Amino acid sequence: MRKLILTLLVGLFCLPSFANDSLTKDFTTGNPEIGSINAMTFGPEGILFLGDSQNSQIVAVDMSSAKKATNKKLYLKDIESLLSDLLGADSDQLQIIDMVVNPVNQNVYIGAQHSSGKSFLFLVNNNTLENVPLSSVSFSKTAVSNVIKADAKDRRGRPLRRLAITDIQYGNGQIMVSGLNNAEFASTFRSIPFPFTNNQKDSSLEIYHAAHGKYETHAPIKTFMTTTINNQPHIIASYTCTPLVVFPMNSLNPGAHTKGRTVAELGNWNTPLDIIEMTKDGKRYILMANSNRALMKIKVSDIEAFNTSLNTRVKERAGTSGVDFINLPFVNVQQLDKLNDKEFVFIQREANGKLALKTSSNRWL
Repeated sequence: MRKLILTLLVGLFCLPSFANDSLTKDFTTGNPEIGSINAMTFGPEGILFLGDSQNSQIVAVDMSSAKKATNKKLYLKDIESLLSDLLGADSDQLQIIDMVVNPVNQNVYIGAQHSSGKSFLFLVNNNTLENVPLSSVSFSKTAVSNVIKADAKDRRGRPLRRLAITDIQYGNGQIMVSGLNNAEFASTFRSIPFPFTNNQKDSSLEIYHAAHGKYETHAPIKTFMTTTINNQPHIIASYTCTPLVVFPMNSLNPGAHTKGRTVAELGNWNTPLDIIEMTKDGKRYILMANSNRALMKIKVSDIEAFNTSLNTRVKERAGTSGVDFINLPFVNVQQLDKLNDKEFVFIQREANGKLALKTSSNRWL
């Protein structure tokens, strides 16, 4: 039986003290030489973290002085047309990679990539897109070691380097990174102290994939988030085909092997894209966007009450098991993030074929 082993760069709870010091005090101004934007997240003090698979690095950019966007109503009816005009390229040459909200001022940023491989960052402002230059910024960065080789390909001949970093999140003074490495157990999860240091050590994690009925090593976490489960800090992660797994942070010790709990199988032939947490009337909910299924809603209380782990194969093709979920009436949602305590923002392929950015409220929770 094979086990899904994930490398965790620890020090999760042994953090240096930076009392009364800004997290950006050691930043430098210049060009961080970003090769690609594969994942984005915001941390404290308006710091934007960029995951760069091509150059195998995490870049922290100080956005604290960025202007607050002005949007009478946060709505873009045709993002691809705006990108085409800005970049002088056909829409089929462009791809939106990620979208994040700065919780300090609710600015919405979109990361896009040209077919040439060049990446761009845009701010949603005045109901249009503004290019955010990254050639001269206040930044700090750190290398992500032992990533998948630049020329690695999957069994279908597709490049794997873009999966070196699949998602990133900030929490507890750490940048947590999922992706592929170049070791025997390729699926990797890292936790890197911030401000960045060179002190990195490994731990391992294990999951059971109920749709396949086995333990696996080849697929990385596609999207994850940090939260509390029964008042303890956890990671909630989802993988292609679509297991939902929780990992307790307090067991992620140097050299330890942690077995995550597979709390749900949400159906195969699907890839999770984004996962966030929203609240309503004091209750917490998980929302997850998917490639081939509607936006899913899961009660955090149901995850907390599910005190076991799936360990048998789901028999029915595309069948589900474990914690219940509800399909919300939002289909073809490609990007998702929390806008504020009552609203979320998302990018959706509409029935007319256009890619639109819009918001909705927690009335659906």
